[in-house]
Amino acid sequence: MAPPASESITLPVLGMTCASCQHHVEEALRATAGVESAHVDLMAHRASVVFNPALAAPQQLVEAIRGAGYDAVLPRTGDSAAGPDHQDHREHEAESSRKALTTLIAGAAAMLLAMPLGSQMGTLDRVLMRASPWLYALPPSPLRWSLLILTAAIVSWAGRGIYLSAIRALRHGSTNMNTLVGLGTSVAFLYSAYATVWAAPGRDVYFDAVLLIVGFLLLGKSLEGRAKRRALAALDALSRLRPVTARRIVDGVQTVVPLEEIQPGDSVLVLPGERFPVDATIVEGRTTVDEAMLTGESTPLAREVGGRVLAGSLNYDGAVVCRAQSLGEATVLAQITRMVEQAQGSRAPMERLADRASSIFVPVVLGLALVTFLAWLLAAQSLPLALANTVAVLVIACPCAMGLAVPAALTVAVGRGAQLGVLFKGGEALERLAHLDAIVLDKTGTLTVGSPVLAGVHPMVGYEQNDLLRMAAAAEERSNHPLAHAIIDYSRGLGLVWKPAQDVQILPGRGLTAKVEDHACLLGNEALFQEFSIPLPEKMAPPEPGVTRLWMALDNAPVGYFDARDALRPDAAEAIAALRQAGLRVLMLTGDSPAAAAPIAAQLGITEVEASLEPAAKLARIRALQQSGLRVAMVGDGINDAAALAQADAGIAMGTGADLAQEAGDVLLLRTQPSAIPAALGLARQTLRIMRQNLAWAVGYNLIGIPLAAGLLYPAFHILLTPWLAAAAMALSSVCVLGNSLRLRRWQPALAALAR
Repeated sequence: MAPPASESITLPVLGMTCASCQHHVEEALRATAGVESAHVDLMAHRASVVFNPALAAPQQLVEAIRGAGYDAVLPRTGDSAAGPDHQDHREHEAESSRKALTTLIAGAAAMLLAMPLGSQMGTLDRVLMRASPWLYALPPSPLRWSLLILTAAIVSWAGRGIYLSAIRALRHGSTNMNTLVGLGTSVAFLYSAYATVWAAPGRDVYFDAVLLIVGFLLLGKSLEGRAKRRALAALDALSRLRPVTARRIVDGVQTVVPLEEIQPGDSVLVLPGERFPVDATIVEGRTTVDEAMLTGESTPLAREVGGRVLAGSLNYDGAVVCRAQSLGEATVLAQITRMVEQAQGSRAPMERLADRASSIFVPVVLGLALVTFLAWLLAAQSLPLALANTVAVLVIACPCAMGLAVPAALTVAVGRGAQLGVLFKGGEALERLAHLDAIVLDKTGTLTVGSPVLAGVHPMVGYEQNDLLRMAAAAEERSNHPLAHAIIDYSRGLGLVWKPAQDVQILPGRGLTAKVEDHACLLGNEALFQEFSIPLPEKMAPPEPGVTRLWMALDNAPVGYFDARDALRPDAAEAIAALRQAGLRVLMLTGDSPAAAAPIAAQLGITEVEASLEPAAKLARIRALQQSGLRVAMVGDGINDAAALAQADAGIAMGTGADLAQEAGDVLLLRTQPSAIPAALGLARQTLRIMRQNLAWAVGYNLIGIPLAAGLLYPAFHILLTPWLAAAAMALSSVCVLGNSLRLRRWQPALAALAR
């Protein structure tokens, strides 16, 4: 009996605040029996789990997350790939904003009320005394009790989630950012409560600091939530493209039905201004469609009878009837959405360093806080001063910025790439694309249009032109090669009909064999004829520049050949110039003949050209370049490119190419334009810069902030960082990382973006 197949599930995870939370949830899931892999996305608050259904059930995964001190829910049927409901996120952000504003106002008021209670009179105290002498005339004891009650009430309401999260983490033997904040504010509050209830009136109280710390933390979380939602906006936009209903036509009667009721083959009416609900073929009418959100193609495209339309694309100006083809998760829109979601949830190699640092961050900070407390207590002989600096160390430390540094940039970059028609398959692919030395390009379908037309049919003695075309079309009918389409289209244009071929065998990079009308038929290049020991006619005129020649043999005897010509893509020369200016070595490898490849290379200014290459030869050439120390990208669109795409450091597959090539590639270009290649490289390089900036900021912030909060500058400059200022800095650190990452949303493809 075959073992049960693995299943995957994506679970929304609630309560995560930093990279430490992410680490603990992952460890809890991986420790669950039957779980093969688990990845937690801090940006999107979700866990992607691959598990053996015979050993683990989805509910057990939820319980494992809850056992780690967090919460999770099983996804509802119909939930989008974008994750938990975005309306819930907005309501949570609004509530957090209200709590933050209320707490900050209470903290500001508490700061004013606490000034007359200070043990030392500062400049601000003297100004406030002159402005409000009545405040300093109030008895200290009622002021302290008022501050105690105000702080207890506000913090228990607004900061309840912070303390519950810290308690749950401690209960499960772990720590997170809330541990630091909860410990720091609890120490400050308990000391202040002790000073209010039992100690002498002269002791300082820190109720204002407690309120301001909680307020700044909530404000930072609110701003961070909005920034995260903006970072995930591209995925959210994709998930909202597909309509929920469709106009189905049965026997001429139009009915609006839920999209789930549409079946393959159904006739669907789409009016101007509506989006296509399914991938379909137009059977009646003509229109123009906008596929910008799917492929990045900004120009509306004409579609008429026989034309294919994609789910989610916008119907501009014509009412059309379509025959449904791909539905639901099989549509191009669903596949793109799934790829974007997986890529945004993936990890870049640079993130591993941040993960290692984040896993030990909180325990290290707790140790530094203890050292700070003991040092100040021994050096200054002042418990209030030691407590204040310890609290400042606890609240200024921010593991969030470190945990978000790489995934925030990756999430925005993947979303921006999808808007431009560039699909990165993950963070590792994006990083590899940013570190290239050379780029290898296929010719047909990549640099050329990939739709060659027959320029000549040349039968040999004893055969007629239509005989050759008929038999060639029968053999090529089951091939997806551009030359096959050229022969079939030309034959159909002449009104020829043929019987289906038998035993068709595709030989990648060479041609095909088939049985046609009781003849053994070979169609391919010179290499195929040499392989089958079929001699070519002598004194044959060579093909004209830019022409590809396809030979045909019946029963091991040559019977004629076809000449086809392909056109260069309009933006190919500009793309090659951009790649070369970016410092990349540009090569062309093609299975086409030297006569067909040389003119194309000359027009593009490519000097390194190798023609008549079989798939194995392309693969060997990629390996040779890598062995010479180069990091190589391969761009292609055909079956014969798949092995080279997989071998290259970065495989770039054209979106209209063969499925195998798309599967082998690390990057998928949805637009069939070479200009998308430098756009992908430029976005990858800019993303890498943002990642490095984010990491530098996150590390630098903590390396500077923690010593500053500990009082490192006090002996020389008498500078101390108050706890509430430390909280403000902590809240802004994550927002700075997210804000820097969001700059990628405005990135535009340009030559300058490729500069190293």
